[in-house]
Amino acid sequence: MTTATTIPHDVKDLSLADNGLRRIEWARKEMPVLQRLEEEFRRERPLAGVRIAACLHVTTETANLMRVLKAGGAEVALAASNPLSTQDDVAAALVVHFGVPVFAIKGEDNTTYYRHIHSVLDIRPHITMDDGADLVSTLHKDRTDLIGDVLGGTEETTTGVIRLRAMADEGVLRYPIIAVNDAMTKHLFDNRYGTGQSTIDGIVRATNILLAGKTVVVAGYGWCSRGIAMRAKGMGADVIVTEVDPLRALEARMDGFRVMKMIDAAREGDIFITATGNINVIDRAHMEVMKDGAILANSGHFNVEINIPALEAMATRKQQVRPFLEEYTLADGRRLYLIGEGRLVNLAAAEGHPSAVMDMSFANQALCVRFIKEHHAELERQVYPVPEAIDRRVALLKLQSMGIEIDTLTEEQARYLSSWEEGT
Repeated sequence: MTTATTIPHDVKDLSLADNGLRRIEWARKEMPVLQRLEEEFRRERPLAGVRIAACLHVTTETANLMRVLKAGGAEVALAASNPLSTQDDVAAALVVHFGVPVFAIKGEDNTTYYRHIHSVLDIRPHITMDDGADLVSTLHKDRTDLIGDVLGGTEETTTGVIRLRAMADEGVLRYPIIAVNDAMTKHLFDNRYGTGQSTIDGIVRATNILLAGKTVVVAGYGWCSRGIAMRAKGMGADVIVTEVDPLRALEARMDGFRVMKMIDAAREGDIFITATGNINVIDRAHMEVMKDGAILANSGHFNVEINIPALEAMATRKQQVRPFLEEYTLADGRRLYLIGEGRLVNLAAAEGHPSAVMDMSFANQALCVRFIKEHHAELERQVYPVPEAIDRRVALLKLQSMGIEIDTLTEEQARYLSSWEEGT
C-alpha cells in the first residue's frame, strides 16, 4: 500500500489505513441494510452531483455510510463530531482506500476541531449531515455565504435536534433539517440497545471494574438512559434513576428502578452516568457528598453534563491512572474518577455503538439524504421527522436481513381498521 495521496485530508497517520480497512470490512458484515442500499445506490446513482459535508463520529460504521453515499454518486467530505470519537485507522482508510477527504484526529484540540469543520464546509455542500449540530451552527454563524447552495440537512443525535429546533423556533434556521434521531428505527434501537451496550463497554474498558453489586446512578430516563439502566441492571448493578420529568420518573419506577433526586443519589452511587443533553446535571453540590472512589461518566453528546470546571476547582491533585481515566483528589482526601474527560464515554473509551444497530441509523441517514435531494423544493426551513415510509422500509429491510417474515393485513382486516360502522 502506498500512503501518497492527493485527497485533501488531516488525519493522524495514513499508514494506519490497511488496519482501518480490515475493521471497516468487519463492521460491514453486521450492516446488511447498508449493504443492500449500497447496491441500490450504485445501480441508481440518486446522489450524482451532490456535495455532502458530514460532521459525524469517524468510526467503522460511519465509514460504511460514506461508502453508500459515494456509491450513490455523492462527493463527500467528513469531519469528526467530537474531539475524542475518531478512530484514526478508519480516518486513514477512508482517505487512502475510499478517496474521502477526512479531517479528524483522535484527541484534537478545540481549535483543530473547528478548523476541521471549516475544511469540510469548503466543499460548498448541497446537503449537511450533522451529529450534534456543530457543523450547522458553524455554517449559520461563520460561513453564511455558503447557505445559498444548501438544499437541506440531516441530524443524528438528540442534542443536535434540540439545538436545531431552538434555531427553528427563533426563526434563524435557514434550510430544512430531517431529525434522523427521532426515527423509530433510530431511537428505539440505536439509542436504547446501542447506547446501553456501548456505554457499559466504555466504562468497563476504562476501569475494568465489576458492575455486579455496585450502585449505578443513571441521570435521565430517555431512550439512551433506558438502555443504560437496563444493561447495568442486567450485569447485577443496583440502579438508581434521577429525572426532572414526572412521567419518565414514574416509568423508571414502574420498570423496577429506584428513583430519587440527584443530591440523594450522590451519597449512594458508586458509578454515575449522565445522558440527558443538559448542563451540570452532576454539579459541585453533588460531588461534595459523593463517596471516596466514585466514578463519573457521561454518555451525552457534549462534555457539559458533569461540571468539570467545578471538579477541577475542588481538586488538590489530578493524575491519569489508566488510559481515559483521571483521578481527582479532593481537599478532604476523597478521590473521584472521571472517564474520557467527561466526553461521551462510549466513543471516548470504547468503539461506539455496535454495527448492527448503526446499520439502521445510517440507513435512515442515506435514505433521508436521497429524500432531501428529491423533495427539497417542497420543504420549509424547519426540523422534519423522518418520513414514515423510510422508517418502515428500514425496519422491514432489517427484518429481512435477519430472516424474519411478518404478516400483512388481509383486505378484510384493512377494511375493518378503516371503518367506523362495525362495533359490538
